[in-house]
Amino acid sequence: MSDLRLIVNLVLNDELRSATEPYLTSNVTSTMVQTAQERLERYAPLLAYLFPELEKTQGIIESPLMPIKAFSDYGQAGGYWLKGDHALAVAGSVKARGGIHEVLEFVDRLSDEYCLMPNNSVIDLLSERSLEVLGKYTVTVGSTGNLGMSVGIISAALGMQAVVHMSTEAKEWKKKRLRDRGATVIEHDGDYTLAVEQGREEALSEAFSHFVDDEQSISLFCGYAVAGSRLKAQIDEFGIRVDAEHPLFVYIPCGVGGAPGGIAYGLKQEFGDHVHVFFVEPEDSSCFAVQMQHLDRPNTSIYDVGQSNHTEADGLAVPVASQLAIKEMRPRLSGVVVIGEDNLMRDLYLLKEQNDIQIEPSAAAALSGPRAIFNTAEGAAYLKKHGLAEHMCRANHIVWATGGSFMPEDEFRRFWRRGKALAKR
Repeated sequence: MSDLRLIVNLVLNDELRSATEPYLTSNVTSTMVQTAQERLERYAPLLAYLFPELEKTQGIIESPLMPIKAFSDYGQAGGYWLKGDHALAVAGSVKARGGIHEVLEFVDRLSDEYCLMPNNSVIDLLSERSLEVLGKYTVTVGSTGNLGMSVGIISAALGMQAVVHMSTEAKEWKKKRLRDRGATVIEHDGDYTLAVEQGREEALSEAFSHFVDDEQSISLFCGYAVAGSRLKAQIDEFGIRVDAEHPLFVYIPCGVGGAPGGIAYGLKQEFGDHVHVFFVEPEDSSCFAVQMQHLDRPNTSIYDVGQSNHTEADGLAVPVASQLAIKEMRPRLSGVVVIGEDNLMRDLYLLKEQNDIQIEPSAAAALSGPRAIFNTAEGAAYLKKHGLAEHMCRANHIVWATGGSFMPEDEFRRFWRRGKALAKR
């Protein structure tokens, strides 16, 4: 492999609409997202108590926005930034906001039912009676890894039973981290879809159980969407302009689509037509791109088009996209970037060498986003259609690093060595 541009493809979304046009249908509202943000803020004192690493942020789980050096093949001037969800406290991934939010929303419902917060304080949940009630309940989730860590860790910390059904792609170190924190991990020989189905069936068969549905959950989606307003505040702090002459491009790795979909929803709320959001997927697990190309056939699988679902990007190894995310993204998403497996390793290596940032392969997918804009015919067509070409020298690009800070050093070094070999070709 001598040129990564040869294995970057861009699938544009022909149904993208202006933010000024009313969307015909949506399962999510701005009020729902605001409620999610308020819930996370209300629970911040409890989170700071449960997780000492959150003390310095008073219980708010948020990641930094940091400038990075552009890779040599990005092609044009502009500002380049990395959104560091790989460093999110507690769960270490983009799944932290949504997963923790849904568990807290479930706890809110239990609190209303059992009067667990008599003093109207979230600290009341640490009382003997509250912990006894919470201990009767099980929170179940199906995951390739990162959502399982988010949901499992917070559920166990609140005294509930946490059961995580993990697919064959899940990394061993993620299973161990969950078990070390009190979660029960059930391993499956099948893929992500099977793990989710098994988790759903188990939860429905139990009276004191809640299932976190990565494919259909609005609560998860709204938790992820909170990132929009928080990024807006960070952008303002840096003095970054976002308007017609200063467009913002955001590139987010995509698995089932819930997390990037929620983030994209939040970003479009904040920046409207001035933000251009692209998802990024590996070529053998590009379920969102496949579904966007077959909108007349819901639940189209990557297996239907000959993809294998084999990738080191475990968080992106999903065969069927979330229909909730597809519905919400049809008018909002600019496109999907589909990349080769070698891109992941090479970019993981280059990011570490040039910016001293350590991420996992799934997160490295985002780093191919700018190449799709500058180095493909579809990217050029997108810029021309939206009148952006003359403004690209003033554009800003954010690559969303979705996970990796908890990855064991030997695991990272294995990927780093593969990336180094590719970069030297």
